[in-house]
Amino acid sequence: MDTVLIFAGGDFPRDRLTDELPEADLVVAADSGYDVAVSAGLRVDVLVGDMDSIRAEEIPGHVIVERYPTDKDATDLEIALARVVAERPGRVVVVGGAGGRVDHEIAAASLISAESWSVIEEIDWVTDRGWSYVIRGRREIHGDVGALLSLIPMGGPATGVTTRGLRWNLQGAVLAHGTTHGVSNRFAAPVADIKVYAGCLLAVVPVDSA
Repeated sequence: MDTVLIFAGGDFPRDRLTDELPEADLVVAADSGYDVAVSAGLRVDVLVGDMDSIRAEEIPGHVIVERYPTDKDATDLEIALARVVAERPGRVVVVGGAGGRVDHEIAAASLISAESWSVIEEIDWVTDRGWSYVIRGRREIHGDVGALLSLIPMGGPATGVTTRGLRWNLQGAVLAHGTTHGVSNRFAAPVADIKVYAGCLLAVVPVDSA
């Protein structure tokens, strides 16, 4: 399986951002993420969660529904990620999940960067505020020249960080957990090449940041 879209609840990304979504082999909705996916005109294949916030009254018969109790130890988004990681997709794009509650937004950023999903080559996150990209090893990030790009170490230090295509490039740098050294860089070229020897970075490209 190549690409999976996971729709979380919360905000609905702007049309320009959702227009950039890749074609998916599988579309998974986490609870009210179903409403977000349907609003975007997409066919949902799997619906997971405790269904405490979904608005849709009827679910089409083709949708596989996996219901969980409300009293559970994981968010619906974590359940959705666990559901798809067994498929070993090459890319997962999480849509939404940043609106409404700040604790949900912080938890989502931490969740998508967790080591549990490291077998997935690419994990991206798109919200109303822009795109974020999980980086382990190496990734190329596309953006407008002059647009902001921040590199945030997640879960511990990121070592051997080397970049090309940014205004302030790094060469074998160590970004310690909690540092802001990688915040508010900018694209100097349409493609930024980012390498990490060890650890995990979250590359954040805010919307309308040029």
